[in-house]
Amino acid sequence: MKEEEVILVDVNDTPVGTMPKMEAHEKAVLHRAFSVFILNKEGQLMLQQRALHKYHSPGLWTNTCCSHQRVGESNLEAGARRLAEEMGFNTPLEELFSFIYKAPFDNGLTEHELDHVLLGYYQDVPRINKDEVAHWKWMDLDQVAMEIKSVPENYTAWFKIIFDRFYKHIKA
Repeated sequence: MKEEEVILVDVNDTPVGTMPKMEAHEKAVLHRAFSVFILNKEGQLMLQQRALHKYHSPGLWTNTCCSHQRVGESNLEAGARRLAEEMGFNTPLEELFSFIYKAPFDNGLTEHELDHVLLGYYQDVPRINKDEVAHWKWMDLDQVAMEIKSVPENYTAWFKIIFDRFYKHIKA
């Protein structure tokens, strides 16, 4: 099976090529990504705990899902695809904003992404893919913000960065 490729971009999100995902993370090359945040009617965020066998950040809590767009796939199409693959449901998504971040990991890999933050709403229980997700839960946004400060080691590096921007955007 061919390794998944990521779309390399410049700071304006203009594609400049592709590269195998692992190589892009080893070389810390800027590439396109997306992060999906799902809220319920009560304004709680659906969090997922990454599967324990993931090659980085296993067992850590993070946003509802995230991944990389494929060539020819829009941000919203990519978000919908991965939401169905990881969490087992579909719901309309909208793009809130995008920004660049860089997050190194202890294993030598680095996420250097131009991340498109997507928002959707859902009320039901997800049908999680156990190959991707260990557990899930709803949490109030204020509680997430407090926990990231008090027990940051329980959350993925990128989620701590992205949540801060998401939280400020939602609260504005």
